Amino acid sequence: MPETANIPCQIVAHCRANSLEIAVSGDWVRDAELPAIEPVLAQIEAAKNIETLRFSTDALGRWDSMLVTELIKLIDCAARNGIPLDKTTLPAAIQGLLTLVYAVPERVDAHRSQRQTSWSESIAISTAKAIQHSKEIIIFVGDMAISCMATLRGHAHFRRVDLWLYVQECGPSALPIVTLISLLVGLILAFVGAVQLSMFGAQIYIANLVSLGMTREMGGLMTAIIMSGRTGAAYAAQLGTMHVNNEIDALKTMNLDPMAFLVLPRMLALIFIMPLLCLYADLMGIVGGGLVTVNFFDVSLAEYLDRTATAVKMKDFIVGFVKSSVFGILIALSGCMRGMQCGRSASAVGDAGTSAVVTAIVFIVVADSVMTIICNRLGI
Repeated sequence: MPETANIPCQIVAHCRANSLEIAVSGDWVRDAELPAIEPVLAQIEAAKNIETLRFSTDALGRWDSMLVTELIKLIDCAARNGIPLDKTTLPAAIQGLLTLVYAVPERVDAHRSQRQTSWSESIAISTAKAIQHSKEIIIFVGDMAISCMATLRGHAHFRRVDLWLYVQECGPSALPIVTLISLLVGLILAFVGAVQLSMFGAQIYIANLVSLGMTREMGGLMTAIIMSGRTGAAYAAQLGTMHVNNEIDALKTMNLDPMAFLVLPRMLALIFIMPLLCLYADLMGIVGGGLVTVNFFDVSLAEYLDRTATAVKMKDFIVGFVKSSVFGILIALSGCMRGMQCGRSASAVGDAGTSAVVTAIVFIVVADSVMTIICNRLGI
């Protein structure tokens, strides 16, 4: 902190023969501690028969805009009380700044008034936004379907190397995080089930709980949530950056369909890799449940594996595979849709990534609930 910060600055008012003289002294710099100006303002408000307000700046040292802001308060207070002001004793630079301040008066309607919104109006606005978002989703899905048909007919295409690159990005590169999360989910399921099953001496059924929970629900669901935050946000950021850099417009100029060239390979990669990641997550969850069951409860490894093989049927794996494939479509649609709808600024890219994750998770949870209800009604 500079030494000038320790030099005191002050404003003192003195009444002299029907005039009020305000003495300004010290160094008014950025790091200086401002003195209280309220007593001086109160003295101006209480003064009577004051014909002139003058400033004495003989003891004024260095100053910056901080002094000007305090002087503006004094000048405004004098104007409210009808006291004439003599600014000739102020330095020329301060007089120039004050002239600029009062040259253009502040507009009366410069500040927006906060209008109270009724609950009915809020509901109407939210409904209109929901309808608009639904239209955008339907339009994007329709464009995607048209691009798929055009690709099948040979009217549009994408590079195969891009497809395998996306498969690698959302497949092998995601194995570490999928391994960790699935293993921990299996551990949690085993501990939660063991707390209740041990009360009845049925620890052997921990294997049933973990294996069925992972294959039918948790394996695909947790993998989908991981991929929505990892891959869906990446897709939105990539396409959003292309949109900001006008690369998508360049593809249209070259007569290349952006939906087929950019979105379709990403979607195919997720549809292909999600069931495999789901199978891997199921295996890691069963391994995690086995670690807890064998090491902490009176269950051998052979018994755990036998109960797992007995509990899990092929239909359970098929249900998980179908769910994970649907989740892959939803993640790719959410990420690519938000990326294609991105604005033209850098902040819009971040907003697109955030919106892609939120949209994907909402779609995943809703789709999982619907498919679970359907499976329950069909007895699967």
